Amino acid sequence: MALNLKNFLTVIKHAQKMRMYRKRITDNNSSLETIRHLSKDQKKEIQDFYKELIGKKVPLYSHQYFYSRTGVFSKEYVPTNIYHCDLLGKANMYPYAIAYGDKNICDMLFPNENLAHTILKNINGYFYLEGEPVSREKAVAFCQNIDDVMIKPAGGHSGGGIRRLVVNEGISNIDNMSVEALFDKYRKNYLIQKCIHQHADMAALNPTSVNTMRILTYRSGMEVLLIYSVIRIGRLGTEVDNQNVGGMSTTIDENGRLGKYAFGGYSVDNLERTDTGVVLDGYQVPSYEKAIAMVKRLHMHVPYFNIVGWDIAIEENGEPILIEWNTRPGLSQSAFGSGMGKHTARILKELWPRPNTRFPGVN
Repeated sequence: MALNLKNFLTVIKHAQKMRMYRKRITDNNSSLETIRHLSKDQKKEIQDFYKELIGKKVPLYSHQYFYSRTGVFSKEYVPTNIYHCDLLGKANMYPYAIAYGDKNICDMLFPNENLAHTILKNINGYFYLEGEPVSREKAVAFCQNIDDVMIKPAGGHSGGGIRRLVVNEGISNIDNMSVEALFDKYRKNYLIQKCIHQHADMAALNPTSVNTMRILTYRSGMEVLLIYSVIRIGRLGTEVDNQNVGGMSTTIDENGRLGKYAFGGYSVDNLERTDTGVVLDGYQVPSYEKAIAMVKRLHMHVPYFNIVGWDIAIEENGEPILIEWNTRPGLSQSAFGSGMGKHTARILKELWPRPNTRFPGVN
């Protein structure tokens, strides 16, 4: 009886989340300046594609939205609710996602890689300074005069809570708070990292934010596939580059060159230049091949997760550096232009028969 009730509640929760993701996209769709409607033939092409791969029809709201935003029709757009509620749960061990995605353990997972350097950690209320446990008093004392660092939540996403931090004689640049008050504000599970000084070609896109690549990879056995790469560029004067908080993003082709148009937020479309005036189309990302090689190497060391999002910057010396990795990454379907590109059919075919670890028992 308890098992049946548990299954019933899981089905209800799955349905609620499916509706939530659908509402987000349909609300965003209504805010677009141009609405492109799918033709009868396009709808048939989509449904034939999905019925062959997963055995059922799919809702068309995501295809409608991304077609309207980009002007590019693709049968391979992945409905947002199916991706988050079903596909990610089949690809990744969802119960482990929060723990492994904690920014405070990134250096433990990848000890010999080029990572953003964490100076101070707060893990479950405990402080660690350069990896050694210290008291709160020592952590506060260390931060009385500090510069060229960022403070960020350990479990945050979309750039939320990330701030550049400067402290002079115990008073920070964040609302003139003391270090004690700042630690109280972040409560627990946060970190302070050294700022990354990016390559001149990346800084040219926007000098006030570290402009990063979001690289999505898929592991299939001993093979790691590149699903796509997009670049995220901050707006002038902002400290973060995430599209969800005002930044822009565009695709990166196989040779490391940027696409013609960038997309910002949920309805800012077809931007051809950055705020600094750089033309996006064909702009070369430095050390792109090194970045791809890095994430493919890293992915082999996180076997619980078959779909991973990697945030990579390029340092002044041209070396790629891992900012963080994401165990529950979104899909940049506006910037990239289709669901998972040329690998969409293969990934759906491989993953769909697997159990859903986010909503066990729901297929």
